[in-house]
Amino acid sequence: MKNKVVLITGGAAGIGKATAARFAQAGAIVVIGDVNEQLGKETASLFGADFFKVDVSDRQNVQEWVDSILERYGRIDVIVNNAGVTRDGLFIKMVDGQLVKQMSEADFDLVLNINLKGCFNVTQAIAPVMVNQGKGVILNASSIVGLDGNFGQTNYAASKSGLIGMTKVWARELGKYGVRVNAVCPGFTATEMVSAMPEKVLENMRNKTPLGRLGDPCDIANAYYFLASDEAAFITGAILRVDGGIVLGT
Repeated sequence: MKNKVVLITGGAAGIGKATAARFAQAGAIVVIGDVNEQLGKETASLFGADFFKVDVSDRQNVQEWVDSILERYGRIDVIVNNAGVTRDGLFIKMVDGQLVKQMSEADFDLVLNINLKGCFNVTQAIAPVMVNQGKGVILNASSIVGLDGNFGQTNYAASKSGLIGMTKVWARELGKYGVRVNAVCPGFTATEMVSAMPEKVLENMRNKTPLGRLGDPCDIANAYYFLASDEAAFITGAILRVDGGIVLGT
């Protein structure tokens, strides 16, 4: 991985931060893209990475980001499409036969625009670069929610299921150019956001996971690293669960 140019969206914190650290430790040139400028710069400074403020839902912003990276480094070897948000809520809530609440269209659109269309925007800007190089790796952050569904996450599940579908299509379309495309589906992972939840909720997550613990962000980062490496040279179109064995809803 030494001197390979690795882009990570949503790399300021959580799994993205751990992924940036993993690739940087291996000698990669890491470029973090995130909307949180202060936190992104702080994270980048820890690993000697570059930081760009980028909104993945903004196609023009994404293209400007990619153009700046090409101007600076001349190539892009790996993209980890990690940027994502949640806006959880019930699809509908009924009381005594009356609709009292439902997921808002705005919350649905926001999650799809960032999680799904954002990945589309970034990859569509980068794929021609990789095709012309004759090689490259595209890694998409799906979720076990995209495979199994989860209570109160219609928008998130839709976005993460969509990423699985796009991963399989892109693997078919780009394979002949030497570009590999895979997705990782994390389970309950102890990011900063998750760790701040009440202990009762965390204990429930651990109890539902056969390995008896939450995932560490490094567990997910190691999966990304393997899939980006030459050791995974014959793996494309794969959907890798990194979830401690959990199956949601059971």
